[in-house]
Amino acid sequence: MSTLQESLDLIARGAEEILKLEELEARLKAGKTLRVKAGFDPTAPDLHIGHTVLINKMRQFQMLGHQVIFLIGDFTGMIGDPTGRNITRKPLTREDVKENAITYQEQVFKILDPKLTEVRFNSEWFDTMGASGLIKIAGKYTVARMLERDDFNRRFKGEQPIAVHEFLYPLVQGYDSVALNADVELGGTDQKFNLLVGRSLQADYGQAPQIVLTTPLLEGTDGVNKMSKSLGNYIGINEPASEIFGKTMSISDDLMWRYIELLSFNIGTAELKNLRADAAAGQLNPRDLKIRLAQEIAERFAGREAAAAAVEAWHKRVQDGVIPADIEQVEIELAEGGIRITQLLKQSGLTPSTGEAMRKIAENGVRIDGEVVSDKDLCFTQATEFVLQLGKRHFRRVKLS
Repeated sequence: MSTLQESLDLIARGAEEILKLEELEARLKAGKTLRVKAGFDPTAPDLHIGHTVLINKMRQFQMLGHQVIFLIGDFTGMIGDPTGRNITRKPLTREDVKENAITYQEQVFKILDPKLTEVRFNSEWFDTMGASGLIKIAGKYTVARMLERDDFNRRFKGEQPIAVHEFLYPLVQGYDSVALNADVELGGTDQKFNLLVGRSLQADYGQAPQIVLTTPLLEGTDGVNKMSKSLGNYIGINEPASEIFGKTMSISDDLMWRYIELLSFNIGTAELKNLRADAAAGQLNPRDLKIRLAQEIAERFAGREAAAAAVEAWHKRVQDGVIPADIEQVEIELAEGGIRITQLLKQSGLTPSTGEAMRKIAENGVRIDGEVVSDKDLCFTQATEFVLQLGKRHFRRVKLS
């Protein structure tokens, strides 16, 4: 049984902001079982570990005995979330949303306990609400308040179009909290405005306003940009264990600490503090801790046996000198039409010229992830990441974006 402070510490771990902390503390002191809501618009069929930061926080609330509501925005998904957009997002069809929603449920239960999770769809209340109900909700918020939102404000000042239906999105998301009588709503930092709309609408409908907890947006494996499939810096939760493990091992030592804080269940807050101190004192090799983290993530999404096999294979490659533990990483932007292997060898600094690259390929001296490259015309046209090897001693971890 967790103490109040232990509960608060776990809830606050990795959180960017909690509004309002004193309200959360009061509800916990009262022994209330909190209704914790997080909404997901099924706009894409596959999740990456950046998405799981929020789902991990839901799992932590479950561990503390609270009711988690996994809300699938099958109605809001057809509007299209305007958050962070410079242009109007194309709405999805109902068929797209339904198909993606099925995949979402399969993936999130790799983290959440299905027995302790309430799965809801916001079409439950919006499909029966009708136009008059939406108009009633719209009457509770002004255009001036909508334009306080950064992305709307930028587009308005830049004379870029804002479709009327985009104003409905934060209102609809906010009303979800009313329909579910949420005590807490979770969201990324980019969702703060929408979450606060929920607080406002709950007050209008006579409910106690929800606590808002935002989580940071996880950087991708490049350590710079938000994790994104379009940037190729992601770790997909449906990827093989070897991919999950290898990509996690590729992150920098500095980024490792952030990944542990946001993604690890096995390394508690107190232990994490001690590990940081040990690493700073030179008593801990960050690589060893990174292996522990990578194995935990691979095991969560691919299973224990597959994760163990990935760890064993990685150690064998390192010990046999097939692939070294620490490899210089280079990021290369894909040109229109892609990039050929010979140009890639030159741009990554492994060969001084494309001519030398062609000679090395002819000598079977070039490998990708340990496999010999025999096609000198091999061309890459999509974002990807792999280990490029020249001879026995020269390596680059190449990220194409």
